[in-house]
Amino acid sequence: MKALLGLALAAVSALAHAQYPNKVVKLVVAYAPGGATDVVTRAVAQRLSPVWGQPVVIENKPGANTNIAAGEVAKAAPDGYTFLSTAESTLAVNPYVYKELPFDPAKDFVPVSGLAIAYQVLAVNPAVPYKSVADVIAAAKAEPGKLNYADFGPGSSPHLNMEMFMHMAGIQMTPVHYKGGGPALTDVMGGHVPMIILSTTLTSKPYKAGQLRILGVGSPKRLAAFPELPTIAESGLPGYEAVTWFGLFAPAGTPREVVNKVNADVQKVLADPDFREKFLAPTYFEPVTGSPAQFADYVKREADKWSKVIRQARITIE
Repeated sequence: MKALLGLALAAVSALAHAQYPNKVVKLVVAYAPGGATDVVTRAVAQRLSPVWGQPVVIENKPGANTNIAAGEVAKAAPDGYTFLSTAESTLAVNPYVYKELPFDPAKDFVPVSGLAIAYQVLAVNPAVPYKSVADVIAAAKAEPGKLNYADFGPGSSPHLNMEMFMHMAGIQMTPVHYKGGGPALTDVMGGHVPMIILSTTLTSKPYKAGQLRILGVGSPKRLAAFPELPTIAESGLPGYEAVTWFGLFAPAGTPREVVNKVNADVQKVLADPDFREKFLAPTYFEPVTGSPAQFADYVKREADKWSKVIRQARITIE
């Protein structure tokens, strides 16, 4: 009798998953509306909704460097109707800078699909004398700790990318912490802080307007959109890469067939030429392609990289 009941339940479960989704799907974004994570999540969600025949709702839960959203999704039912959309901070950075987290990074999430990456650039105010990455390194070596740079606070992407830059270059500079990309970029353009490492998405317009000078790009090769800009790697720091990435995660225990379906449908969106032309290209995002397993491997490599940078810089947040 128990065996028959188990088979019946399994059949019902399989049928439910075959019809997935059959109700509203919620994507919890770990950042405020208007930020890069929010923008790319909404763009993908708009394409998924007609494919699924169900509403895909965005719920922004910013705060605590993504830990609030992550803690909520970690406790959600693993039924395939709640996902976390976040950047590298949640699982590749926060486990190494926070002493306590409202989730277990090793057990509470299943990587579903990457969404996009945005390469970072080393940008300076046009009035400063630095014309190259080598100029910045030389100036910092001449007066250790005197040069300032802007970031979003300890453990933020600009902070960690600059820490990696300084470690590889053998230099020391001083961070000036801001509450977000807007204020930090504004002060660099205003000449209050000389430099920042920030995404092409945020720096492209002021660069084209002459409000910023970009010295190098944190990509493995020159970007097609800006072929005139050298990479930081070719400018004296071989192997240097600075990138922010975004992806979807599900609560642990979410059925594998659901994870695979969501991944496949997201990948179709990312591969669509119209989506690439109308959304990815204008925002300078590059798609993150691959299966859930490939995305999981990517997240692990990123975590290994940032854990080393964090240990070297001795970054901790209470």
